[in-house]
Amino acid sequence: MTASPSDTSPKPLTYRDAGVDIDAGNQVVERIKPLVKRSFRPEVMGGLGGFGALFDLSGKYREPVLVSGTDGVGTKLKLAQQLNRHDTIGIDLVGMCVNDVLVQGAEPLFFLDYFATGKLDVDTTVAVVGGIAKGCELAGCALIGGETAEMPDMYPPGEYDLAGFTVGAVEKSQLLDGARVRRGDVLIGIASSGPHSNGYSLIRRIFDRAGRPGDVAVGGVRLIDALMEPTALYVKPVLELLRANGGEHQIHAMAHITGGGLTENIIRVIPDGLGLDIRTATWTLPPVFDWLQREGAVPREEMWRTFNCGIGFVLVVPDEAVAATERDLQRLGLAHWRIGEVVAHSEGERVHIG
Repeated sequence: MTASPSDTSPKPLTYRDAGVDIDAGNQVVERIKPLVKRSFRPEVMGGLGGFGALFDLSGKYREPVLVSGTDGVGTKLKLAQQLNRHDTIGIDLVGMCVNDVLVQGAEPLFFLDYFATGKLDVDTTVAVVGGIAKGCELAGCALIGGETAEMPDMYPPGEYDLAGFTVGAVEKSQLLDGARVRRGDVLIGIASSGPHSNGYSLIRRIFDRAGRPGDVAVGGVRLIDALMEPTALYVKPVLELLRANGGEHQIHAMAHITGGGLTENIIRVIPDGLGLDIRTATWTLPPVFDWLQREGAVPREEMWRTFNCGIGFVLVVPDEAVAATERDLQRLGLAHWRIGEVVAHSEGERVHIG
């Protein structure tokens, strides 16, 4: 019997058959709109949905210098997915980007995110983007756009990837580039909220080897809560500090303590010919780091170059401005310590951790 043409015709395929659900994507957009709108600033032009996001800079700066930054959250993302805790990882994403541009004295203006997954789960996506919107709101920058990509076969079920991008601005005359740093300047370390988003490949290895004891108490909180505590957002208090009493002239440089820890981050803003003497006895290692060091038998030197060890942001301040800066930090509710000073350096290691 000869087959009819209809018997041999291929089955009609849709984008949904290929694994992409446009309706789910539209549902995500509708649910995140009110969350995103809360992060908007007066300079935002238009809303979500355009091909490009608009931000009006006119009238705010005389000689604006734009400072941009992009980052992710490392393998803390893997831990968030394993624990099904998606609501704060977006705050981490914002923190890693906005704290970086803050180092140069810039106010983060707006933020863009990239979310990619194999199959879109609406609730998970809304939780993640909701966290990003919350982080932007806390940092005072607008979430004005992003990309949600559903890419079948690219990611295993339940997994997704995140990236963020921010643009900030600072008056050219107030740009902090480390040029004013001099011998004798004091390092003031501001407390972190935990590991932030660095060292999680080692953290997960230690956590797994210990049998994933998420409910064990460290410093009065569950270990898993301490590990998932979102990155501290330093933007609003540090910008207020810079504006207080001409603070940009009292602070010579700043550093965000990320990958590379205390060993490798502060030195990035210190001019050649100068080094650092960091005194670790000036603050107490927070309980979560104490647990990681003890449980993982992590060498001391490895701790300092992998984790922030309780110091998330550092100010480099001339000696005569230290007392005033500390008063302002106290007023702003930022726990802090004098953790070392800038020293002369000629050869060998530029960072001494004692």
